[in-house]
Amino acid sequence: MKYEEAIAHLDGLINHEAVPRAGAVAGLSTDPMVEIMAMLGEPHRSYPVIHVTGTNGKGSSVRMMEALLEGMGLRTGAYLSPHLESTAERIRTGGETISEDAFGEVIGDVVLALEAHDTVAATWFETVTAAALLHFANEAVDVAVIEVGMLGRYDATNVVEAQVACVTNVGLDHSTGEGDWQSVIAGEKAGIIEATSTLVLGEEDPRLVPIFLDEGPERAVVRGHDFDVVEDRLAVGGRLVSLRTPRAVYDDVFLGLHGTFQATNASLAITAVEEFFGAALPGDVVEEALGGVVVPGRLEFVRRSPMILLDTAHNVPGAVALAETLTDDFSHGGRRFLLLGMQDGRVPIDICRALRVHEYQLVVTCTAPTARGIHADALAAAVRSAGGTADAVVDVDAAIEHLLGQAEDDDLIVVAGTNPVVGRIRSIADEL
Repeated sequence: MKYEEAIAHLDGLINHEAVPRAGAVAGLSTDPMVEIMAMLGEPHRSYPVIHVTGTNGKGSSVRMMEALLEGMGLRTGAYLSPHLESTAERIRTGGETISEDAFGEVIGDVVLALEAHDTVAATWFETVTAAALLHFANEAVDVAVIEVGMLGRYDATNVVEAQVACVTNVGLDHSTGEGDWQSVIAGEKAGIIEATSTLVLGEEDPRLVPIFLDEGPERAVVRGHDFDVVEDRLAVGGRLVSLRTPRAVYDDVFLGLHGTFQATNASLAITAVEEFFGAALPGDVVEEALGGVVVPGRLEFVRRSPMILLDTAHNVPGAVALAETLTDDFSHGGRRFLLLGMQDGRVPIDICRALRVHEYQLVVTCTAPTARGIHADALAAAVRSAGGTADAVVDVDAAIEHLLGQAEDDDLIVVAGTNPVVGRIRSIADEL
């Protein structure tokens, strides 16, 4: 298949990321993926896997693990979701995104297998996940780092057997927030743990830790007890961190990412890679990997004068982290503006409060360009209810132009709320 044909085929499939209320999907099962993998010859059995779940920090942690493993001389596969600009971004080998030609070819291989057997009606995410797992086998990767799409136990990625199973944290996302939601979410995320896995657990809540340990991993290391951030200081272009793991202490390492939460992600990433090797990592490998890691769309500057900062914060924990980082890491003499778009499945006023919308000169709301996009008018009402000043501009491109028409060179424009909006601004940044 050509890339365009592959995208057209995917667009015709059921996509739980795109339909309204994507977090409320009934009848989830990994059985279709098990069957698809059998059709393809079990490609996911040909390499070891580090499997990563959690409410926030998965993408950043995967990027750091990828960099550390590449620094140790291994050829990696990495599977991430969602994407910002191109679906191909989800599949990486050797530290590089798959080419569009190769993406089209491997999607075509999966589709041919499905058509030949005609027993499974694969979804969008199952098809892309199968393509990633097949591509990693074709490329003979030494290890694959796989990010869960949603929760864990019934996620399509959970056909893999994790040598190392990582959980970043447990927060409110893909949930109604009713009852003991923390335990319910923890139980779903714990489903990636195998009896042969080493568990690297970033969640410290003493009520939740036993839920993960009860899955019976072969070995478990837990944040706060076995690994942690010792020191985290602001530095030009990122953070200067000292990190403690079960096997070493890494002092004064430059982390080229903004936000205190990234130091937390780094401690988990290093610990996971240590557990993969069963040994401490060379200091120069850690320094080079963390100093050069890039996470697109996560506190990423794409323009100066005025500055435009992109952040994919889309739930309350992510919004809190963004607000804290803006306070702690960035100082500028100008005003602060916000471009905000969101998708269905969130509570807009909760995220607006977490973002501290009242601290912005103006919030311009837009309608995210997906079937789940919350209308700009509804978002503007939420901003005002949270104490902010808002203008509603439905179209994303028109919304950023509206802001640029008011911002001066020393002002800051933050773009946040959902990947489709952040991805669109990222794709047109050079034209702004």
